[in-house]
Amino acid sequence: MARESDYGAFVEKFILQPSSSPHELPLKGLTFAIKDIFDVDGYVTGFGNPDWKRTHSAATATAPAVLAVLRGGATCVGKTVMDEMAYRLELNTLFLVEERLPVHPQTVICINGENKHYGTPKNPCAPDRVPGGSSSGSAVAVGAMLVDFALGTDTGGSVRVPASYCGILGFRPSHGVVSTTGVIPMAQSFDTVGWFARDADILGRVGRVLLNLPVVEPVKPSHVIIADDCFQLLSIPSDRVIRVLVKSVEKLFGDHIVKYVCLGDYVKDNVPTLKPFFGEGNEDQEYHIASLVALSSALRLLQRIEFKNNHNEWVTKVNPDLGPGISERDFGILAIPVVPRPPPKLQTETSTLEKFIARDFSLLAVAGVSGFCQVSIPIGTYDNFPLAVSLLAKHGSDGFLLNLVQTLEETLKEQIEVA
Repeated sequence: MARESDYGAFVEKFILQPSSSPHELPLKGLTFAIKDIFDVDGYVTGFGNPDWKRTHSAATATAPAVLAVLRGGATCVGKTVMDEMAYRLELNTLFLVEERLPVHPQTVICINGENKHYGTPKNPCAPDRVPGGSSSGSAVAVGAMLVDFALGTDTGGSVRVPASYCGILGFRPSHGVVSTTGVIPMAQSFDTVGWFARDADILGRVGRVLLNLPVVEPVKPSHVIIADDCFQLLSIPSDRVIRVLVKSVEKLFGDHIVKYVCLGDYVKDNVPTLKPFFGEGNEDQEYHIASLVALSSALRLLQRIEFKNNHNEWVTKVNPDLGPGISERDFGILAIPVVPRPPPKLQTETSTLEKFIARDFSLLAVAGVSGFCQVSIPIGTYDNFPLAVSLLAKHGSDGFLLNLVQTLEETLKEQIEVA
């Protein structure tokens, strides 16, 4: 059980020293932690479940993503707690019931951050609320200032959501641009290695190491699109979130680059193959954006199939103890909420959470299906809960997006003060 003194963030502590170099390394002097889904030579990758750890051997190589930041000069201090098998579902039902997969599966990638075996890391921003998952311990370690940055994975939201809930920065890169070798797969078509930091400078430095990017001058965005319908899903006044971002963008780049669109209509008109995934009851615009719920349903179905294909043999053999509920170069930006609500209370009943899932994943699915990079940016608090907004850029525009976060950081802080 993780100790209270470290916010319950760590499942195992150790020291991996950085590589020595005669040159000044970009991450020199920084400490980091890694989600217990990354292989480290000589350690068993626990995958958030003690039966998994018991039935697997120690890794014989370290994941390239971990090696990259070690070679960049950072020191690893341990592995962090994660949701078991990175899933929020009744795993026994998923694997053992042989029936046709539903179009709208209720078994979904975890975004709460709770783990019955190792405990739930304490959210440093809201101790009575979940930290978000499945990269819960990594987010908490950064938010509680136990490390300078941390590595996680994001398949359906597992970096973006805990970053939002813990009031820190979280980056999901474009799909396929950071190696996932040495990372236990969830759903390879959507798996990414992401990272957390408290400030934009460290977020960018880590990103440039992982993405092997040179330091370049920031580029002005050609336009910033506000998905107005997505912000209407928020459980707080949407203007509180939109105003901070828009005022910052206008101050830095001018109001002419800000545009407003209805993302749901755009997706409906431009992705006709989603039609089979439209379900009855999703047309209520007050609670859902039907086309984005359909997008989410398609994504979750594919993720579920890939997860089952990856791990069915082990679950059937071991019968593990599983917890419940387990073109022209364009510099445009799309702004949407990370999720539409503040972090739920700890130990909230699954039945209560289910009604929010469609809205959560309708927003999270945009980057998952498109392969775009996305960053979660903290923008203060509302009723003492952390607020965040997210920015997306086209696949391969990771360096541009990281630079933009650094450019916006100080102006966003100014706008948060007056919000």
